[in-house]
Amino acid sequence: MSGIRRREFITALGGAAAVWPLSTRAQQGAMPVIGFVDGGSADGSARFVTAFRKGLSETGSVEGQNVTVEYHWLEGQFDRLPSLMADLVRRRVAVIATPANIFASLAAKAATATIPIVFGVGEDPVKLGLVASLARPGGNATGVNLFTQEVLAKRLGLLHDLVPKAVRVAMLVNPANVPVAEATLREIPEAARTIGLQIQVFNASTIREIETAFAALVRDRADALFVAGDAFFNSRRVQFATLASHYRVPASFGLREFVEVGGLMSYATDRAETFRQAGDYTGRILKGVKPADLPVLQMTKFEFVINLQTARALGLEVPNSIQLLADEVIE
Repeated sequence: MSGIRRREFITALGGAAAVWPLSTRAQQGAMPVIGFVDGGSADGSARFVTAFRKGLSETGSVEGQNVTVEYHWLEGQFDRLPSLMADLVRRRVAVIATPANIFASLAAKAATATIPIVFGVGEDPVKLGLVASLARPGGNATGVNLFTQEVLAKRLGLLHDLVPKAVRVAMLVNPANVPVAEATLREIPEAARTIGLQIQVFNASTIREIETAFAALVRDRADALFVAGDAFFNSRRVQFATLASHYRVPASFGLREFVEVGGLMSYATDRAETFRQAGDYTGRILKGVKPADLPVLQMTKFEFVINLQTARALGLEVPNSIQLLADEVIE
């Protein structure tokens, strides 16, 4: 049987089954691709991915139907960013979305001046060089300003309200996350002085260093713990909640997911809303709107979450006045 006759025979045998995968692949190849890059891990980020997809779908872009989303989870390994961004640029993805990471946003901006970027950052995006101005971004990037640093002092104050007898507060930062660590070290000691708290700084960039830091802060008799925002820390939230419970340390976090797994409290920008807004902007850009014409959104929605069960286990009385302030109280 000749090569051509054999191919015809095999195709006939396969029927529609042989044809459909090819047409599906062709359809997927024609879809615009979004390169979604996050500093954390897929585990525990389902709520944010759902919010991003919701924002996309509000513009008529539905993942798997008329757009493909490639998810890249760094799990704190920021050294992967240059090669990852270079690959996304080489393949000419339609949009690079970095909804909640300063490193990924800066790496994307350094990698391309033409592919649209939708970012989410806590620092001022103008100072970071991501946009010319908030109202008129002017280049290939736009997104959401999370006001992460502005809420640090408020979060410390709420921790003090929950643990009024606290004087010595340990602060844990990830020195590998330079922008966030520097901002936290700048804001928190000043805020602490105004409410009469003493701050002692501890560093951790690995799982082992988190354990070492907890042992050290307990040895130094810290009354409470303030954990800086960080993608690596976010991926270790169960470890944090377990250690805080084991050592009986009241701890404050920058993400509600810590409280859901047993942390005492969190106060932060509503991250799910940030991802939804980023999805909405990504969808608009896919429809032809230029990033330069989409003003940077400033998040004004914050979440204060308390875990009452954890408070009781720590012997803390949570007054009704503080419970009423909370957006959510986990029993």
